[in-house]
Amino acid sequence: MTRSQRKARTTEAGQSEMALESLVGYNLKRAYVVLQSDYRSVMGDHGLSPRVFSALTFVVETPNLTQSDLARRLGIERSGLVAIVDELEGRGYLRRVAVPQDRRIQALSPTEAGVQAYEVALELVHDHENRVLHMLNTEEREQLVHLLKKIREKGE
Repeated sequence: MTRSQRKARTTEAGQSEMALESLVGYNLKRAYVVLQSDYRSVMGDHGLSPRVFSALTFVVETPNLTQSDLARRLGIERSGLVAIVDELEGRGYLRRVAVPQDRRIQALSPTEAGVQAYEVALELVHDHENRVLHMLNTEEREQLVHLLKKIREKGE
C-alpha cells in the first residue's frame, strides 16, 4: 500500500483505518486484554485465575465430574489440569473421590468452602463483566456471547 493509499484510508475524523482495525483476531485480542486487566484487578485478592475459576465453576455446577471430563471441558490436557486441581484441593475447595465402578478414576466434588468461594467469585465476575461491557445493551451482550460460542464450538 502506498503512502497516498494509506492516507486515503483515513476517515474524516482523522482516525486511521489501519488493516488491523478490521481483523477479528486483533480486536478479540485487544478486547481480551481489557477484560483480563479488569478481571485481575477484581479477582487479585481472591487468587482465582480465569482458568482456576472456570474449573471451580465446572466442579460446583457438575458435582462428581471426572478429571478427564473437566480437562475436556476446559480444553486442556489432563497433565495441565493437575496443577489446577491441586490448587483447588489445597485451598479446600474440592476433594477427589474414587469412582466406585473404577477406583482408578477420580471424581471431583466441591466442598462447602468451594461452593462459598464460587458464589462470591461469580458475583465479582458478573460485576466485572457489567463494568467492562456497560456500553452493550442486553441484546448486544447476548449476541456477542452467541457469536463467540459459534467460534469456540468450531474449534472444539
